[in-house]
Amino acid sequence: IIRFLYAFSPLFSDRIYLRLLFSLKVGYKLDLENPKSYNEKLQWLKLYYRDPLSAKLVDKFEYKEYVKKKLGREYVVTNYGIWNSVDEIEFNKLPSQFVLKTTHDQGGVVICKDKSSFNFKKAKRKLNKHLKRNLFYLFREWPYKKIKPRIIAEKYLSEEGSLKDYKFYCFQGEPKVMYISSGRETDVTCLDFYDMDFNYLDIKRPKYKQLGDVIEKPQNWDVMIEMAKIMSVGQPHARIDFYNYNGKVLFGEYTLFQGGGFMPFYPKKWDYLLGSWIDLKSVKQCNTMVKS
Repeated sequence: IIRFLYAFSPLFSDRIYLRLLFSLKVGYKLDLENPKSYNEKLQWLKLYYRDPLSAKLVDKFEYKEYVKKKLGREYVVTNYGIWNSVDEIEFNKLPSQFVLKTTHDQGGVVICKDKSSFNFKKAKRKLNKHLKRNLFYLFREWPYKKIKPRIIAEKYLSEEGSLKDYKFYCFQGEPKVMYISSGRETDVTCLDFYDMDFNYLDIKRPKYKQLGDVIEKPQNWDVMIEMAKIMSVGQPHARIDFYNYNGKVLFGEYTLFQGGGFMPFYPKKWDYLLGSWIDLKSVKQCNTMVKS
C-alpha cells in the first residue's frame, strides 16, 4: 500500500496523503487538529509553517553559505565543485578520494575512496536516478519542492574506526536530546541517544541497532552543543548534525523534518515527550509574521 501511495502521490492533497501515509508508517491515526506527538507536530509544521529560509537550509549546497556566516568557513566541509548534471562533473579535477551528493534530496550519495578503482558508470546511474526524484512527493516536505537538483563534490572524511555523526534535536534554539550514528561504513548502522549531560537514553528506532552505553564523551561535546544552539535559533524544531573529524567539529546538515515525521520511537513515550517540546503557539505567531 505504501508503494502505491508513493507512486500516485501527486494525485492526493497534502492533508489526505499525510493522513494515509502516517497511519501506515507510524501506527496510529494522525491528529492535525490537536497534535501532541513529535511525529504529529512535524506533519502540522509541513502543512502550516512557511519560513522562507527553510529551502536554503535543506539545500546541501546553499546551507553552507549560511553556516559560514553563522559559525565560520572553518566549520564547513570543503567543496570541490557543483554541477547541474553528471555529464558536467569534472572527474579529472577531483582528488583520489571524494564524496558526490545530490543537493535536493536524501540518499543521493556516492563515496569514492580510490579514484583508480572507482566505478564511474555505477555512480552516474545512481546520481541520475536521484536527480530525477522530487523528494516533496514522497513525504510532502515543502522546502524540497522547488530546490534545484544539482550535484556537489565534497572532501571525503575518513579516520580510524568509523566516522560518527552527532545529531542534536533542537527546539527553539535549545538542544534537548541527540543521537550518535556510527557504523555507516559497515552494513550495520547503530543509533545511540544521549541527553545534554551525556547520559545514555534507552531510545530505540526501528531497523537500527544500539551499541549501548560504551561511547566516550567527545572532547568537543560542549562546543557542539553551543553550535547547535546558534544554528537552530528561530526554528521551532531542527536536527543539527556535526562530524567530530580528527578532533575538529564540522557541520553536517540541517534536518527540519526528522524521518519525514514518520519515525516511531520505542518506548512510545518519547514520541510524546519530544512532541511536548515543539511549541506550535510560537510557530503560529512566527507564521503570521512571515505572511505579513
